[in-house]
Formats: sequence, structure tokens, C-alpha cells
Amino acid sequence: MAHNTIKMSKQTKIFKINTTNFSEVIRECADIIQRGGTVAIPTETVYGLGANALDPVAVNKIFYAKGRPADNPLIVHVASVEQLDKLVLEIPPKALSLMEAFWPGPLTLILKRTETVPDITTGGLDTVAVRMPSDIVARELIRISGKPIAAPSANISGRPSPTTATHVLQDLEGKIDAIIDAGSTCIGVESTVIDVSGGKPAILRPGYVSAKKIEEIIGEVDIGYSDHMVDAPDIARSPGMKYTHYSPSATVMLLEGTQDLVSNKIREMYADFTFKGARVGLLITSTDLFSLTNDVVYLGGKDKPEEVARNLFMGLRALDEKGVNIILADGSFTREGVGAAVMNRLRKASEMIIQL
Repeated sequence: MAHNTIKMSKQTKIFKINTTNFSEVIRECADIIQRGGTVAIPTETVYGLGANALDPVAVNKIFYAKGRPADNPLIVHVASVEQLDKLVLEIPPKALSLMEAFWPGPLTLILKRTETVPDITTGGLDTVAVRMPSDIVARELIRISGKPIAAPSANISGRPSPTTATHVLQDLEGKIDAIIDAGSTCIGVESTVIDVSGGKPAILRPGYVSAKKIEEIIGEVDIGYSDHMVDAPDIARSPGMKYTHYSPSATVMLLEGTQDLVSNKIREMYADFTFKGARVGLLITSTDLFSLTNDVVYLGGKDKPEEVARNLFMGLRALDEKGVNIILADGSFTREGVGAAVMNRLRKASEMIIQL
């Protein structure tokens, strides 16, 4: 296997997957999962840090590697609806309708759990979060390993989520067994999470699948999250609800308003902070600001939320690598579709939000 693997440390191997070695890489990584190890895997959303969801010792390795709080539940990934038999007590009609509409894909459902699922995987809750990824690498690894795979984002807890294998290495090299490198993820933000475990369905985390699309399938849903929530609620029923997330080392300041107002304010703040000796990076959706500095990342057009989503975490990490102290983030893009999820992530990453 020397031609397929490169030793990155005493512990972490990287498998750069392609059409010629696909089956071989999947088999070797499935063996790691079966033996209770950890593998960072690509999904359509972000890279996840995977382990056997039904093995509490294996799942604990995820928490240890990430430095993740133990009361922050994990999402369990499956390759078929049949795998849910061991995980959930029942699939309500609305949950089934959502599965038929959006699986495989970036939608996580919260359902009542069975006793087979360890408490460590669910944060001690009576529910479990489940989804079927559309990424063929992730789904084939689950299928060949024969294990449902718990997989939160493959990063140090609180950092921007990884959308490339390089991002995973930056955070977790030497802390996990292996990484499957399949290039950049195609969506760039985590899955939508909806609680369908009882009562009125509630979206607990926005993602690529919008509330509007969900309501077209099952009718009205509640919005059960806050873009600003950090220390509440006491019990987090979904990843992303309770703790600080998505933050780079630099201080992020988010500017919200029309593009003209935001662009003018960014120019003003850039000049002020630079005069005071700070190194300022820009995360923007307007090409008019390119001339201010080389420390700039263009997220995409303000009316192209899918493009902005794909580039968001990459942009935060890229500016960190440039060594900036402050990141001025442009929040003038559309909130339609995945734009709501991008704004959720940016607000949680920001230490200051300026509304213009």
C-alpha cells in the first residue's frame, strides 16, 4: 500500500483517493473503522471525523482529538435506511417524507434513539441525529465497514470547519488514524438539522436544505436556533447550538447591510485599524474592495449564496494563514437558500456584529 499512503506522523496516514485506488482505500479505511479507529472523511458538506457510532471507545477518540465538549451530540451517518433499524425507535411519517425528498443529502434528522446507541454519541439525550451523505466516498466507507459512522466536522472544536484534507491536517495531524483526501467539498457548510422526534418539527441548525424547501414537503416548521446562541440552552439537542463555533484565530467583525453601506464601512474601518498598527484581512462579496489589500478573500457574488457557502470556511482559514489580526467580513449577501446558513456561521464566528 506504499503507493496509496503517505505517513504524515506516527499516527496519521493520508489516502489520496482516485478512480484507480478507490476500492483499496475504502477497504483499508473500513478496516480502521472496524478496529475502533478514526478516519477523516469527505462529505458533500465538510470533512467529518468518523468512527464507529456504536462503539463508545471509538467515539471517545473523536471527542479527544477535537477537544469537543462531551455534551455536544454527534451526527450518525448511514449508507441505507435499513441501518436506521439499530439506531431509531420509529420513523414518523414526516421524517420519512423528508428522507424520500432529501436523502442522500445534507439533511440531518433527529429521532428517538434505541438503547443500542451509546450515550456518548448522543450527548446523553433520548434522541439521535442521523443523515445519509450523498458523497460516494463517505457512503461507500459506511457500507464496506458495516458500521454507522459518527462524524462531526474534522477540526479542533470551535475552529472553522474543514473543506479540504489540508484543513484537517492543520488541526488534527497526529491525533487521528487516517484521512481520505478527495479534494474540496462541494457545499462548504454543514447539514441542515431538523428535530422530527415529536411535536412540531423544528430546524435546529440551518444548512443547504432551506426551511422553505422543507416546508414544501411537510408543512410549517419552527425555527429552533439562534444565530447568536453560545452558552444556551443548557441541553443542546443538535450540534452547533451551544458552543462557540467556526472561529479563526483572528478577531472577526461582521458588517451587515446593503453592499454600498458595507463596502464604505469596510474602507473606513480598514483605514482606522491599519493606522493603529493592526493587520486587517477582508472577507468580501464586492470586487470593488480588491485594491485595499492583498489580505483579501473573495467569497463570491452577493446573489450567489452557494458560491459564498463553498468559500466561507476556506476564506476564514486562508486569512488566518496570512497572519491577520482582524477580519472584516462582508454580510451584504442574500439570505435566500443556503445564504441563511452562511449568515448563521458568520455570526457565530464573529466577536462583533455591526448592523448598518
